Amino acid sequence: MSSKPSVLVFGGLNTLTRPFASYLVPADGEPLVSHLRIVDKFSVHPPTTYIGKEFPKVLANPIVEYKQVNLTVAANISATFDPPEGQAPYDYVFDLTGEVRQDRPEQVQINMTCNVARLLGLESARRKVKAYVRLQHPYYETSAKTVPDEKVDIKPQGVIGVWWHEALRILSAIPDLNLVILRSGFSYGPYVDFGVFPSALAVASTYAYKKKPMKSLWSPGKHPEHCVHSVDTSGALWACAEWMAPLGRREADAKAGETIYFHNTASKTKEVEGMPEPDVKLIAPLFNIVDDTENTLVNGYKAITSFFGAEFEFFNFVESAMFKIMDDVVEEINEMHVSGWVEMLQESNPPITNTPVSAYMDSYSLSKRVYAASNAKIKNIVGYKLIRPKFDHDAIKEIVDSWKAEGHWPVLDRQ
Repeated sequence: MSSKPSVLVFGGLNTLTRPFASYLVPADGEPLVSHLRIVDKFSVHPPTTYIGKEFPKVLANPIVEYKQVNLTVAANISATFDPPEGQAPYDYVFDLTGEVRQDRPEQVQINMTCNVARLLGLESARRKVKAYVRLQHPYYETSAKTVPDEKVDIKPQGVIGVWWHEALRILSAIPDLNLVILRSGFSYGPYVDFGVFPSALAVASTYAYKKKPMKSLWSPGKHPEHCVHSVDTSGALWACAEWMAPLGRREADAKAGETIYFHNTASKTKEVEGMPEPDVKLIAPLFNIVDDTENTLVNGYKAITSFFGAEFEFFNFVESAMFKIMDDVVEEINEMHVSGWVEMLQESNPPITNTPVSAYMDSYSLSKRVYAASNAKIKNIVGYKLIRPKFDHDAIKEIVDSWKAEGHWPVLDRQ
């Protein structure tokens, strides 16, 4: 029997499971695990979501197994925890599940985010896994004036934020679940095709291609948008599991527990299974993971546009006010982005007919996002050291070069 832990990863194939799997079972290094099982709703043979060229190499490793399972069906859950014959029970569970599309209605969020997390948490507690690490995306709005630590009660943003946060309360209330919550910043990195960064890069490149400045709807200000490289999200997930395993929930709560506050409608407790009452005090270990850049809207977009050779400017007050009140603002703004990107793909050498990278920016991508977080706690308590501490020119080059290597980013003679 291997002394390395065996690991279950649920969900996230369309977000961060691919880089996390590469972290656990690197192509050119020693695996951190004895066995890795990844479970999600997507097919990988043939793929029904983008999986890239690197992830199939991970799947080819004999210690890695992929199962396509509908995790919203309770009857499907237990079997996913049964290890292969001769394999010890799973030590760590990483929960990367949850609906990440911003336009999904409340009931979809309840079913796909809260209910799935509850089912996985209950089974993990029953199986007595040593660590259950839940990844939380930055669906919150924080103050632009301070950098909050984990003790600060921050407000979930929109329907997606409310129900992702509620999943944390549901998990926190499960007795004997060795839960750790890892709350990330905005994700970037090679082959990461979800979130705000991929479209921001594509859009900035179209402005450079058209030789026009990229303009923001939002006035200059702090507007923090703290971010994190996918390798550090992966490293932090693993570090949290390793930290939790020897402790157990009670000691982990004592060392790093924070109050998981109620941010929902009280009547929903009667409708949503497993949802704790508003007055129940819930404590769980909680850590932020962001890089050291303390990125802002201005700094981030200036770095991106300068990489492609474009300028970053702001609409004047009248233009900005007009855009913000127009119902069709999203489509109007995207008209130039998308047409320019399509033209670039056609002019690429060779031409590109299919890519997971899009220049379309939805209303969330165009909105003012204010999210700041301190990373001091995970450094001090878990002892995590950032691998990629800065979002800069080199980070952008790494992303663009990775897309080019896959044939998903235009190679132009005149850019």
